[in-house]
Formats: sequence, structure tokens, C-alpha cells
Amino acid sequence: MSDLLSIGSTGVSAYRSALAAIGENVANAETPGYARREVRLNQSSNTGSTSPIYREALLFSGVEAASVDRAWDAFRAADSRLAASAAGRADTREQWLTAVETALDDGPAGIGNLLGGFFNAAVSLAATPDDRLGRSAVLIALDRATGAMRTTAEALSRVSEGISTSARLEVEGLNGELSALADVNTALRQAASGRSSRASLEDERDRLIDSISGRIDVNAAIADDGTATLTLARATGMNLLSTGNRALVILAEAGDGRLSLQLQANGTTTPLPATGGTLAGLVDVAASTADKRIALDGLAQDFTREINRWSRDGIDLNGDAGRTLLTAPAGALSIGMLITDPARIPAASADGNPNGNLLALASLRGADSAESRWAALVAGQSQALAAARAEAGAASTRRDNSFAARDEISGIDLDREAAELLRFQQAYNGAAKVIQVARETLQSILALF
Repeated sequence: MSDLLSIGSTGVSAYRSALAAIGENVANAETPGYARREVRLNQSSNTGSTSPIYREALLFSGVEAASVDRAWDAFRAADSRLAASAAGRADTREQWLTAVETALDDGPAGIGNLLGGFFNAAVSLAATPDDRLGRSAVLIALDRATGAMRTTAEALSRVSEGISTSARLEVEGLNGELSALADVNTALRQAASGRSSRASLEDERDRLIDSISGRIDVNAAIADDGTATLTLARATGMNLLSTGNRALVILAEAGDGRLSLQLQANGTTTPLPATGGTLAGLVDVAASTADKRIALDGLAQDFTREINRWSRDGIDLNGDAGRTLLTAPAGALSIGMLITDPARIPAASADGNPNGNLLALASLRGADSAESRWAALVAGQSQALAAARAEAGAASTRRDNSFAARDEISGIDLDREAAELLRFQQAYNGAAKVIQVARETLQSILALF
């Protein structure tokens, strides 16, 4: 009779644990990083019996909840992290290259169109070189062109600052997550296996690894005690997190906006060559943005030098030698006009031709002119952005597919949970019925006396 009560009571306890796990699964069906729980049930051992007729196949001692297991596939998890790292880099490059494209602004108010407007205004003035209104139009067109250079340079500077700010936040978040993962490792060493609390720690461990891999490409190794070791992917000896040691990632910012990463561990600092993740994308776009800022500065300085040389070769309306028209001491950000008097436009050539110097201005529109260099800069940026968008689309599809494959194992299927709920409810009711039968039987026996 005591065995019957034991069978019923162990069943009720075990199935209650299974029902609790199902309830936890349903409650966390949409929780990021949550892996499905499953209670592993075993036959209870009959340690209290010494009867020689008991054998393993004849034990009727009930059931017990042996452990709470997580549905997890290490290979699919590693593949999803690799895909997430590649997608993080591609998405970041697309985002910031789009910002650079907007900053370059090759529309009606862009540098290319306004440079063309300046040269066209000079051609119009050549027909009537003494026309003060036409001279004013040339000055206005030149001022608009130089203003567009300043505006574009300022926009690229803001993009560069935005990239640096994002990189600082990413590095701060990465170091915070490495610290949190070190704390989780400590808790995992102390947690008993097969418990729901340990499964929650493992969820948090894997969530942190997923987030870290989105920031920088890492390889994760899980020890028998559940602790994680992180190393930089495609690099040797770059340990971000190991037993008793957590490295610090440092962001180095150059004066022109270029970024680089460094790893500080065991008192030494070494370069950190990120190949994937958001940080790798930020390092890439910081370098390409710096290149475009340098190209724009060179364009502005060369345009300033050519226009000033052209001006000095001519004669203005007052009969004086042409003066310096432009200045750009610090590149495109500082380019500006030095004259505002339309009479100072050096329309005439030194030999006395009233529009000779204006006609000579067309020589500045050659293959290596400011217009051509601007067109090449814009075309190169457009090609880079198109390639980044294609890469981001492919990487996003790859990431979504890998996440779907991982979720086939660890995700929550509500239909399956509903079926499991019905199964364990029936089992629970059956165990409770066993207890009821045992109680009624015992009462019937006692009633005989």
C-alpha cells in the first residue's frame, strides 16, 4: 500500500514539474534568447527494498523529474552567430555609406551642378564682358559652388563624428557584455546541473554571446561546467574571455576620423583586427569616409589654386591685374571668396582682349578638373553603396535562415506545447487517481476492523 502511495506521489510531483516547464515555455515564447525547456523523467529507484525478487525490470516505484534540459544545438548556434556577425558588418556599412551618399548630395544643389553653373555663368559673361549684372552672376555662382563644398565637407564631418560615436557606444557595450558574461561564468560554476536556475543562466550566457558576436566576430567554446571562453575569429591568441581573465577592448581614433581597435589583456595592448560584426563595419566606413574627406579637401584646394592662377592671368574692369579670388587654408571646410566687387572679375586677357581671360576659363574643365574629379568621387561612392546593399541583402537572408534553423531546435512551438500540456495533464490526473485508489483501498481495509 505504501508503494502505491509512493508511485502516485512521485508521479504527481514529476508531472507537476513537467507542467511548470511547459508553462514557462509558453510564457517565454517571444522572449529573445530563451531556449525551450524539457523535463527529463526517469523511473524512481527502489532503494528501500531488499527483496530478492526485485529486478530492474520489475521496479514499480514511480517516476521522478531527473533534470530540466534546454533544447539546444551548439553547431546551429555557432552558425547563427557567424551569420549575425557578417550581417552586422554588412548592415553597418550600408547604413553609413547611405549617410555618406546623402552628404555628397549630387543633386541640383550639389557641387557638380554648381561648378557647372559657375563655368556656364562665365561663358554667358564672355558675350558681354562689361555687363555688371553678368559679373554679379559669376560671383554668385562661384560663391554657391564654394558654399556647396563647405556644406558637403561639414556633412561628411558629421557622418565621421556619427561613426565615431557609434563605435564608442559599441565598444562600451562590448566591454559591458564581456564583464556580464564573466559574472555568468562565475554563477555557472556554482550552479547545480539539471535545474531550471541553471538553464536560465545558460540562456543568459548564450544571449550575451549572441550579442557580442553581433558586435565583433568571435568563436565561443563551452566547457563541461557550462562556462564560455571567447576568442577572436580568424585570429590566433586573441582571447577576449577565458578562465579568470577578461580582456578590455579599446577604441583608437585618429585625427582624420579613422578608427582602430586594440585589445588590452595581461598588461599588454595589441591591435585587434576585427573581421566581422558591427565594429568591423564601423572601422571600414570610418576609413572610407576619411578617404572621401581627403579627396574633397584636395579637390577644393586644387580648384582654389587653379581659379586664383586664372584670376592673376587676367585684367579686371578697372584695368588692374586680377586678384586672388578664393582661399582654402584648411581644405573644403574653409574654402571661401575674398572679393565681392563684380568689377574685380578678371574678364580681359593680358593682351587687351575684353573677354580673353573668360574664354581661357574653359581650359579648367579638362579630364583632371574639379568637375571630373567630383564626378569620379560620386561614381565611386555609388558603386560602393550598391555593393554594400547587395552584401547586406545576402547577409540578411543568410542570417534569417540560420536563425530559423536554430529556432527549429530551441524555439517554442505553441501547438507542440499544447499537445504536451494535454499529455502531462492526463498523466498528472492518472497519478492523482492512483493516490485516490490507494486511499480508498486503505480506508476499506481499515473499515474491516
